[in-house]
Amino acid sequence: MFPADNAWNRDVSADQVDPHSADYLAFMGAGSLSLHPDFGAPEYGQPFAVVSGSQERVPMTFLYASQSEPGPYPFPRDVPIQPNGDRHVVVLERDHCVLYETYNTYSSGPGFSADSGAVFDLRSGAPRPDGWTSATAAGLPILPGLARYDEVVEQGAVRHALAFVAGATAHAYVAPATHSTGTSDAPYAPPMGLRVRLRADFDLSRYHGASLVVLRGLQRYGMFVTDNARGLPFWPLMGTQDARWPTQDLEQLKSIPASAFEVVKLSPVVRGL
Repeated sequence: MFPADNAWNRDVSADQVDPHSADYLAFMGAGSLSLHPDFGAPEYGQPFAVVSGSQERVPMTFLYASQSEPGPYPFPRDVPIQPNGDRHVVVLERDHCVLYETYNTYSSGPGFSADSGAVFDLRSGAPRPDGWTSATAAGLPILPGLARYDEVVEQGAVRHALAFVAGATAHAYVAPATHSTGTSDAPYAPPMGLRVRLRADFDLSRYHGASLVVLRGLQRYGMFVTDNARGLPFWPLMGTQDARWPTQDLEQLKSIPASAFEVVKLSPVVRGL
């Protein structure tokens, strides 16, 4: 998804470490928290639908209409809605490589209502306008940051950055993020779009299967802060909802301490609201 030179697809294994990496990690609780796959068993993870260009388009209404692309969207009537409080909907229109995502989504009359809606051209990789939100607090897409069964298990490689959720975040963002829903004024609260990677010297010899594939991807491409949530007891790593995931295999990821990561050098910080 997106062009090869897009930030999501860039190998950052040789990028410089941010001079304040330790400060950001300390604020994010890296000394006591671990990674946690937010996917695995059938009820966990982000569902998504793939539709053709002929899919019927339905009307949409948005709470934050000024920062949402208007409808209609190619949402099937039975489109899968994320079963947790965020109620994300993710639909990929494959014929034109266009991604449609919404937040807090409900069926409404002939269409759907949501708090926000975002449309991403996966061929151009164009970001959203500065200051605009999306279905995530960072203004970033959901689908490109998910660990997917087809790539992890069937292809044996993750070739893009993943996404994770931080606790408190700054009133700021860094590219490729375009928006912030900040919760902290602390100097080293992470801005949206902050990228961490698994350190190259972290020993992967005892890991295997799907977990090893994910960890190798995290060493090369890292993961972006795309959202926040209070009181998190771990770092949730995003993935797809898929009954085929080898859940016991993914349990290995829970042994990865957050302290095994480092912050990739940040691009200029944009102060948000």
